[in-house]
Amino acid sequence: MAYELITMGRIGVDLYPLQTGVPLSRVTSFGKFLGGSATNVAVAAARLGRRTAVVTRTGADPFGTYLREALRDFGVDDRWVTAVPGLPTPVTFCEIFPPDDFPLYFYREPKAPDLEIRVGELDLDAVRDARVFWMTGTGLSAEPSRTATLAALAHRARSGATVFDLDWRPMFWTNAASTDTARTGTAGTTRENPAPDDPASSARPFYAEALRHATVAVGNLDEVEIATGEREPHAAAAALLEAGAELAVVKQGPKGVLAVHRDGTTAEVPPLPVEVLNGLGGDAFGGSLCHGLLAGWDLEKTMRHANAAGAIVASRLECSSAMPTPREIEQALAAGAVR
Repeated sequence: MAYELITMGRIGVDLYPLQTGVPLSRVTSFGKFLGGSATNVAVAAARLGRRTAVVTRTGADPFGTYLREALRDFGVDDRWVTAVPGLPTPVTFCEIFPPDDFPLYFYREPKAPDLEIRVGELDLDAVRDARVFWMTGTGLSAEPSRTATLAALAHRARSGATVFDLDWRPMFWTNAASTDTARTGTAGTTRENPAPDDPASSARPFYAEALRHATVAVGNLDEVEIATGEREPHAAAAALLEAGAELAVVKQGPKGVLAVHRDGTTAEVPPLPVEVLNGLGGDAFGGSLCHGLLAGWDLEKTMRHANAAGAIVASRLECSSAMPTPREIEQALAAGAVR
């Protein structure tokens, strides 16, 4: 049976402080959670009843074991989650200063195992046959993950829904001109004369190549600007469509979300009122977006449900284990707010 959703990309352990409004230097206790954007999207869609799997790599260590066990507990197939000897499983810390300040600290040294995904390890037929395939900008930031990600996109050949999560993390990119090094996030490019201090100039050619294979592009204002050079939402959506996507989704934070389809259909949906505890709800949005695409919902319904899913997770401390059920999303929409 083909998977309804296969995601490919980042995985790690999220360590969130159990005290809010306190700097990490003074935090005394943390909660441990499954994390990583592509992984969380698979978890979110599984919580909504979808058959999902994730393609990624961990360290050959206890944290890697924990992540695989957590995936299985969430109902996500972990058959393509493999260990990389000699590299530690990444850890991410978050500071929590509600309502709008949530700094992330990524520990991915000397290199993240999820950037060691190789073409020869991919089940390309499974990727092609999945109804939705989700990949991320981080997967393009270093070899061999970059080549593997682009190979998966090429083999899929725009079958089904192919979602490019723009997922811009500048700390994962450098401007090495020709070859990759072993250091975390360092990625060579084939461009001539890269700008020495501009990670966006390294990323943009690979974003453009991925967009040629994607049917859906989704990102916030910073991410669409990296991909297109446009920050105004409607202009950015038009540029994403021009680059190859059939559906452009621009997340605007407190202004809601704009979605524009190539056929001219547009949905501009305001956010649900929510008391933010930890504003990292974007992966819940992504999982619900996939659910809506799989269900064949119209654009506005898809965006309203995705907005609600993101708002629900923003009202909770954790991310993966906080993913909402269909009933919770419907209740939030009926109430007009997250309570």
